[in-house]
Amino acid sequence: LGVYKLHTGVDIGASSGSTIRSAKSGWVTVADYSYAYGNYVVVSHGNGEVTLYAHMSSYTVSAGDYVLQGSTLGYVGSTGYSTGPHLHFEIRINGAYTDPLNYFNLNFYFA
Repeated sequence: LGVYKLHTGVDIGASSGSTIRSAKSGWVTVADYSYAYGNYVVVSHGNGEVTLYAHMSSYTVSAGDYVLQGSTLGYVGSTGYSTGPHLHFEIRINGAYTDPLNYFNLNFYFA
């Protein structure tokens, strides 16, 4: 309808309840709920690099936690502005959105 909305990450379809794991080690800076993201977690990896995991059914970490690469962050759901279970995954470097498909092997995120 003539409206363009930037999609800031990649959506990865998965079964509800699938484990979501941290792409890299870092500090959890946000574990919260928003209308758009639903339940979501942000991990800061240093040097201006952060990853965001959204639409979780629930998260298992809190702001201030340190997580290792591969640590469980939560579980796939369909919370927030979502039409079905999936992980919305973002990478930001110094505040700029970066295409995750060019950055990581995405087969890593689900157990």
